[in-house]
Amino acid sequence: MTYSVAVSGASGYAGGEILRLLAAHPDVEIRTVTAHSNAGQPLVAHQPHLRSLAHLTLQDTTPEILAGHDIVFLALPHGQSGQYTDALGDTPLVIDAGADHRLTSSTEWDAFYGGAFHEPWTYGVPELLVGGGKQREALRGATRIAAPGCNASTVSLSLAPGVAAGVIDPGDIVSVLAVGPSGAGKSLKTNLLASEILGSANPYAVGGTHRHIPEIRQALAAARSSTGSGPSTGSGTQDIRISFTPVLVPMSRGILATSTAPIVDGVSDAEIRQAWESAYGDETFVQLLPEGSFPRTADVLGANTALVGLAIDRAANRVTVVTAVDNLVKGTAGAAVQSMNIALGLPETRALSVNGVAP
Repeated sequence: MTYSVAVSGASGYAGGEILRLLAAHPDVEIRTVTAHSNAGQPLVAHQPHLRSLAHLTLQDTTPEILAGHDIVFLALPHGQSGQYTDALGDTPLVIDAGADHRLTSSTEWDAFYGGAFHEPWTYGVPELLVGGGKQREALRGATRIAAPGCNASTVSLSLAPGVAAGVIDPGDIVSVLAVGPSGAGKSLKTNLLASEILGSANPYAVGGTHRHIPEIRQALAAARSSTGSGPSTGSGTQDIRISFTPVLVPMSRGILATSTAPIVDGVSDAEIRQAWESAYGDETFVQLLPEGSFPRTADVLGANTALVGLAIDRAANRVTVVTAVDNLVKGTAGAAVQSMNIALGLPETRALSVNGVAP
């Protein structure tokens, strides 16, 4: 069966990456691409690297144009997806790459985003530990999927094994991330100009204000849950505390997340490493590196891969986890396509690669 696909926000970074991956997918046909201010223009005027899709023209983003497809991807700014998802009730599968359907708590949504709160959808991080299993099981047959925030899924995948195994204390997490500006989208912003970021590193959303914080806390609460209900529960986050500081660095793509948390008393080094080995030993796209090895963002460029390095710092009594992802692939579009594959019963790895691009 070939599934018809529409992609909204197709002139942006996330939409373009979704299209790049789907263009190589044998089970889908990209029929419709939409935008707002760029509607009426050829897709390749905004995504010149997508040569196989040169025949497509950007249409207006309206419920009527998006309707009538088997699958709709929404790659819109936060707070804009809900107005369309409410009108796509007859669409068999809708995947939102924005934040509108990620959070289960309306209070957290009001505090970090504001605006209309929309119902939470199945969270699109298949490898995330949920109770005694993986989020992958919740994605099988799903019809509404919330793709993750790139920073949030990176930190969650970094720490979930330790939280689930009870070997680290989630009450004192510190995460510092080096991130590329493509995560902020394609809209013109002065602080993202090359002249502003080249040769510089700039922290932003400092002091607990970043919008991905409640998403991380929600995911980690699910990881330690004994109910197996997954991120859709949204409970038990009160004692999960995280100091989260992203730093903008001059690389177009990539996240390098360094996260630390205290070691629980009485836990051995072997038990700590076993938690991560058990969680990811059989995974294709999340790979734990050998002891003493740590990832580079260059190694995951263009890949749907999260590479994880683990260190045990007994002097500080903390575990340090360093994780590298391509924010546009594993952080966003790759997670969306991987989740789509699972929901449709297709091979999970279809149209996705573990191999990066070098140099």
